[in-house]
Amino acid sequence: MKKTIAIVLAATMIGAMCTAAFAEEEAAGVMTYDEYIAAELDSEVVVETYVQAKQSWWEDKATLYTQNEDGAIFVYDAACSEEDYEKLVEGQKIKVTGYKSEWSGEVEIVDATIEILDGNYIAETEDVTALLGKDELADHQNEKVSFKGLTVEASTDADGNEAAFLYNWDGSGSQGDDLYFNVSLDGNTYTFTVESYLCGSDTDVYKAVEALQIGDVIDMEGFLYWYEGPNPHITAVAAAA
Repeated sequence: MKKTIAIVLAATMIGAMCTAAFAEEEAAGVMTYDEYIAAELDSEVVVETYVQAKQSWWEDKATLYTQNEDGAIFVYDAACSEEDYEKLVEGQKIKVTGYKSEWSGEVEIVDATIEILDGNYIAETEDVTALLGKDELADHQNEKVSFKGLTVEASTDADGNEAAFLYNWDGSGSQGDDLYFNVSLDGNTYTFTVESYLCGSDTDVYKAVEALQIGDVIDMEGFLYWYEGPNPHITAVAAAA
């Protein structure tokens, strides 16, 4: 009897040790945010992060704005069923396995798979107004950010017409397309975007930008997307406080 108990206990201990070793090996494959940043382009990366917003789902592929306690990661066209996409609510923890890539300055993970994990985290919005025009702004790429006290400047379409915003970057679009608008601070002008996949024409922010007037002073929130320089994807606009 004692021998039987000893064998059972030994087997249990071995099983526990194997489980712990497997878990440690599995966890070891997950990178810290610093390790992800340091990884070479086109190399495989594995990160644990949290959904902050969903941009789109199409043909079993999801594009996500994500962030953990250390920084933000844009996930582009990751394999994802429609059923799983519905589970990716704000704050949902996920494991992303894919390849680090760069497109026109935007660093992102592509060709990825997503695993839904237990956990929840919603990032605080970081005020980066003072970093506009500075190299340090790039350190906040893809983060949830805010801009305070910027002035709406005229945008000019391909026909030379001025407006507070354009449908598409050149004014060639119509309602439902991306919105582009110029804002200035301290004599410098920046172009911000309402990404229609993220915030469509029925959203408050889309309607708020359509109602802008040249000269308005506004506060904004959004995600610090990058395209040949900072190209924030704006999710909220209000008159400056």
